[in-house]
Amino acid sequence: MLETPRKSRDISRVVSQPSAPSTPPAAQPPVELDGTHLGAASTAAAGLKAVLKTNSYVIAGVGPVKGAKLLLEVNKKDGFDCQSCAWPSPDGHRHTFEFCENGAKAIADEAMPQRVTPEFFAAHSVAELAAKGDYWLNRQGRLTHPMVLRPGATHYVPIKWDEAFKLMAAELRALPSPDAAAFYTSGRTSNEAAFLYQLFVRQFGTNNLPDCSNMCHESSGAALGESIGIGKGTVKLDDFEEANLIFIIGQNPGTNHPRMLSSLEAAKKRGAKIVSVNPLPEIGTERFKNPQHFMNPLKALPTLLGEGARLSDVWVQARINGDLAFFKGVMKAMLALEDAAPGTVFDHAFIKQHTHGYEALVADLRAADWAEIVESSGVSREQITEVAAMAAQSKATICCWAMGLTQQPNAVETIQSVVNLLLLGGHFGRPGAGACPVRGHSNVQGDRTMGIFEKMPDWWLDRLDAEFGFKSPRAHGFDTVEAIKAMHAGHVSVFIAMGGNFLSATPDTEFTAEALRRCTLTAHVSTKLNRAHLVTGRTALILPCLGRSERDVQAGGEQFVTVEDSMGIINPSRGQAEPASAHLLSEPAIVCRLAEATLGPKTALPWREFAGNYDLIRDRIERVIPGFENYNRRIREGIFYLPNGPRDGREWRTANQKANFVTAPIPRRSFAPGEYVMMTIRTHDQFNTTVYGLDDRYRGVFGGRRVVFMHEEDIKAAGLQQGQIVDLTNRFGGVERVAKHFMVAPYRIPRGCVATYFPEANVLVPIGSVAAKSNTPTSKFVVITITPVADTAAALAAMAEKQ
Repeated sequence: MLETPRKSRDISRVVSQPSAPSTPPAAQPPVELDGTHLGAASTAAAGLKAVLKTNSYVIAGVGPVKGAKLLLEVNKKDGFDCQSCAWPSPDGHRHTFEFCENGAKAIADEAMPQRVTPEFFAAHSVAELAAKGDYWLNRQGRLTHPMVLRPGATHYVPIKWDEAFKLMAAELRALPSPDAAAFYTSGRTSNEAAFLYQLFVRQFGTNNLPDCSNMCHESSGAALGESIGIGKGTVKLDDFEEANLIFIIGQNPGTNHPRMLSSLEAAKKRGAKIVSVNPLPEIGTERFKNPQHFMNPLKALPTLLGEGARLSDVWVQARINGDLAFFKGVMKAMLALEDAAPGTVFDHAFIKQHTHGYEALVADLRAADWAEIVESSGVSREQITEVAAMAAQSKATICCWAMGLTQQPNAVETIQSVVNLLLLGGHFGRPGAGACPVRGHSNVQGDRTMGIFEKMPDWWLDRLDAEFGFKSPRAHGFDTVEAIKAMHAGHVSVFIAMGGNFLSATPDTEFTAEALRRCTLTAHVSTKLNRAHLVTGRTALILPCLGRSERDVQAGGEQFVTVEDSMGIINPSRGQAEPASAHLLSEPAIVCRLAEATLGPKTALPWREFAGNYDLIRDRIERVIPGFENYNRRIREGIFYLPNGPRDGREWRTANQKANFVTAPIPRRSFAPGEYVMMTIRTHDQFNTTVYGLDDRYRGVFGGRRVVFMHEEDIKAAGLQQGQIVDLTNRFGGVERVAKHFMVAPYRIPRGCVATYFPEANVLVPIGSVAAKSNTPTSKFVVITITPVADTAAALAAMAEKQ
């Protein structure tokens, strides 16, 4: 039987339910500038400050005893997988403290003692909550009960689980077509829950399975699929031990993947060269003080007093969207070296046996104009030639990248240019070499492997159908951008999210908010309160679930789940902490109960058995998805790798069974006077849309988040000054989008480029500006203008008074 939580006190009548106000709750975070100031930035990543920050956050959040216990369990083979990034843990020995500062924040955040109860919702209207900042919302604590916002109501009230599932089922069954519903997935969702989710959705009759990958590494999957036949990276953690050259491209590992710094430090110590390609100087690729050294008496004092290990040998400050031109320049310079000494730079044996399109690439490189390369990239020919010489000498090169590449208009072509460089040197299927897209959320890659994709290939669906005895739909569904547009147009009226903070993660905040408001039902499976719960359809549900660190006890006993990291390793995750509430359900249980309620007699699948025993889910996964043979036995023995053709045997599952060189023109951009190209970034005190604090010590920003980083000369040319308050405007497609009241902050960023934090600046990212082929929003290429607020002092005073 499915888990039945204890009954809660019915307080549904505590709050009167007047008609909703004519002005809907705010979609954007409130303007909060009071206390925001600029100061000295950190001179090295991690170090003692990271240790102290970790301790203060954990102790203040959950206490020293519980905090220490959780931290000792995270990323252990018999513990739970970190809720934060997807960077892998070592195959063999793992440190006593196998976590980073932001991982510790995520763990403490999930385990915090504060609770968002029915009484909390009774005391706070939705409009009141929407006026609060994201940091405040997150700090209120864990959700404890399923809640419903009825049509016209101003407050959420409790709802029993059975009633919630009946409500969702009734809405789904009333749709004119299954395609009028969209089922979103966050990257935190486990393999088991994701597989059940897509199974339910496809038996319901649609492929509308948008997910967070659509907004981050979709471009990587599209590029790699065409070039090498697999949409995943091709390296293992051990490869960093044998690399000669490592590129870090459009990535800030110090904040987004801090445990990666240990691998870079070790590689550098062994003699590897590191090249960072980024419009911003990121301290995480400059200097690193390894916190593990404080455990070693011989290393503790030198680490404390020293400057930190130098990581990057070269920092290439390409302008925003200048990466394709830069890599074309690097390959053009390598071609000149190859011409001067044939056979010493390119791996012609590999190229001849394994690739297609080499001649076309060489012709494209010869035709490329150096002046255009330098102008478009923003990088001097001398530095391009310097990097090309390093690449030419390397016999084992790894290229790592993240959203700095994937969220550009020509992201797919840019990533394929990076792959071209690797192919020229034969840097696939050999130790110390390969492609390494570094993913963000802990199981975003695993969710795709499990079938969370709006256009899974027919062979995969055929295997699913053969296993479960029904015919799944073949028409492609909606991705995230398409789903938002479909909701806005009235074609999708039910939106269900398995985790995440959809409103804050997506582009064009006001457009997306209006799309959600036009739904008849929005429902979110969540652990914490977030802004997506406050901008809703006519009826809204909050469905609280177990966290990754919590024990999951079902009818078949204590359960565990699995996740896949950035390098294709399947890891077990066993929560150890007591659940935050007796009224929480696991994600698999929620999916199973929704499937039973919705499909009724139309399904013969054993949903109750799946919910009670996750081994049964894994038994089915192994019969559908290649690479999961003997799933239950292997995962109980430890971890295992999924097969990877390019890495394991230089096999290319492309249409021509070859790895493909892909050529692309250098993008030509022109801007009117006063226009800037904006990119959105994270602070060091956040993970994805979760805000843990209001500081970004790595960039010298404290007490707030509404800042716009600009080059000092651009500030002067615009007649602005440090600390001045400005409004940011985007006019893509003839629509004016405005982000109000940002503080000007001078920074080392290329002229004509600016940077802001998300989600505050997501309102400026147009829904219609997407990367070709991947349809990923171009959050790293937003054209804006900057307008000073008439009286900065008066504006700050007015905001302070309002708050």
